[in-house]
Amino acid sequence: MKKVLFALVCLAAALSLTGCLDFLSKASEVDLEAKVIKFSKEVQRGDYQLVSTEELKKMMEADKNLLVVDTMPYEASYKKNHIPGAVQFLFPIPDMNEWDAKETDGKSVEDFKALLGEDLNRPIVFYCGFVKCTRSHNGAAWARKLGYTNVYRQPGGITSWIEAKYTVDSIK
Repeated sequence: MKKVLFALVCLAAALSLTGCLDFLSKASEVDLEAKVIKFSKEVQRGDYQLVSTEELKKMMEADKNLLVVDTMPYEASYKKNHIPGAVQFLFPIPDMNEWDAKETDGKSVEDFKALLGEDLNRPIVFYCGFVKCTRSHNGAAWARKLGYTNVYRQPGGITSWIEAKYTVDSIK
């Protein structure tokens, strides 16, 4: 538990130094501390791992079995820009402690399981728009609840992917 918390604090510090958490760097230390702790607790609650944008790119190049899930709205986001090869499954921004099909475009838990597949050890990465967005938290947390073991969240989302100058796909 202490290792996870330490790793999250280090990640947040590293992201703020690289500008990925620019909205945090303009805050006071008290505000920054509160945001880092909130993020850390979110990750602990979800029981998933974190992966940076660069690490995700390397994972995609190395593992053809990797599933990348965009948790943003289809029309407003995924259709315009998404990580190449990513599939889309909408999750809400507020914590989704109970499955609510209204919040997932009418999709059920069974639809989500079908998307993720039968291999509970398959590496799965969830992302959304940016660090403050929590759609990817909900996706990753639900994958863990369903027994998937190799679950990651890429907190910088499509924004950090684009800032890293990696290519994106869109649907015309």
